[in-house]
Amino acid sequence: MTTLPFSFRGETLHALPTGAVSWPARALLCVSDLHLGKSDRIARQGGALLPPYETIETLDRLAQDIAAIQPETVICLGDSFDDLTAAQDLADPLKARLISLMAGRRWIWIAGNHDPGPLDLAGSHLAQYDDGPLVFRHIAEVGAMGEISGHYHPKARITLRGRSISRRCILRDDARLILPAYGAYTGGLFCDRPELAALMSREAEAILLGSPPICLPMPR
Repeated sequence: MTTLPFSFRGETLHALPTGAVSWPARALLCVSDLHLGKSDRIARQGGALLPPYETIETLDRLAQDIAAIQPETVICLGDSFDDLTAAQDLADPLKARLISLMAGRRWIWIAGNHDPGPLDLAGSHLAQYDDGPLVFRHIAEVGAMGEISGHYHPKARITLRGRSISRRCILRDDARLILPAYGAYTGGLFCDRPELAALMSREAEAILLGSPPICLPMPR
């Protein structure tokens, strides 16, 4: 797996092609906004009947990252399930797959705005997690330092050879990282939107996902 190493608050982190971030010094893998069960929630609320495969795809992606990184700790930065019912209705084979990924490692569920964490699954259930110079939470807080969060599902739009393309991205400046949504059926918010532009400094960068990830000045 080709990752992009970068420095953040004196620590070396790695951006993965999937939008996950690893912290080798802590043997830690961080992902955000899995939104497992999104197709189920949309159908339950009378929306479009999407193929119900996004949970399988998302767990496959997570399994591949875990196999590559071999983390001792995994942090899920909130909105791990699309809502509480999606967590409660997770099919037994999928729940067994998730439990197998959790086995033998520390697993931290950060509460999101869609769900307070899958309370019937093992692991630690926290509002935020602090480790040395870094703090992990779901939604960025103004004035925070060393913060890694999710929630906004950032993506960037760039023009390449006269063609406009968009990719999910990790936003980075000296104070914070904002991770993209990891889930297969999740959308995104362009990083030139005022909600994100207001959080990031003028020197912020966007790490575009892909193999390898590519770092560019954050589009505004």
